[in-house]
Amino acid sequence: MSRLKDKVALVSGGSRGIGEAIVRKLVSEGAHVVFTYNTNKERAESICSELGSDTSKVIAYPCSLEDKSSIQAVVDQTLEQFETLDILVNNAGIIRDGLFLAMDDKDWADVIQANLGGTYFFSKAVCQQMLFQKKGRIINLSSVVSLIGGIGQANYAASKGAINSMTKALAAELSGKGITVNAVAPGLIETEMIQNLKSLVGDLKKKVPCGRFGEPSEIASLVAFLASDEAAYITGQIITIDGGISLQSRH
Repeated sequence: MSRLKDKVALVSGGSRGIGEAIVRKLVSEGAHVVFTYNTNKERAESICSELGSDTSKVIAYPCSLEDKSSIQAVVDQTLEQFETLDILVNNAGIIRDGLFLAMDDKDWADVIQANLGGTYFFSKAVCQQMLFQKKGRIINLSSVVSLIGGIGQANYAASKGAINSMTKALAAELSGKGITVNAVAPGLIETEMIQNLKSLVGDLKKKVPCGRFGEPSEIASLVAFLASDEAAYITGQIITIDGGISLQSRH
């Protein structure tokens, strides 16, 4: 039996990379999935067309992480369609890398607003429904950078570190109400982002004790577990999935 049969999940940023893998995994586990996208409507519609079936309906909505009303509209539309919301995956985010002293103030503000602000607004928008239901799963996508830092990523690391702290604080508030809150901190995962990093820093695989990059599907499997009843006793945790890269000190 599918672990998430008839559960309703909302995934922010589900049209590519890790987000798309999460959408596909949750659907395969029996969930109804709503996901958001920023600009790539064609890709989002293609995913919906491919995954839609009689047992698992997939819906995509455009959404801006910087717009609270846009986020609330997605949550309202999800509840109008399904009348419940069991799982929130805060995956959407942006990167604006640059050395700290040369970093544009707008790049700092945009990353904090999109990554931390988006997680805040989505979580706040779904909490009332989850409290009413007396159950729910909130899963935030963090990053190993929040734990070990990253050159040229002061804004990104700060946003993800704040998400870690928010995860723990929110878990403390909600754990007695049937709602768990956890974060997943991926390392180097085979996505478009990695392709960009390869051109800047060379052979990154040498930095990973496991000797390879992670696959988006591996992150998705962890998210699906945390969304399931099997993980009911796990809350307030930052779970690193990085092939061991965070075990190493920086050189």
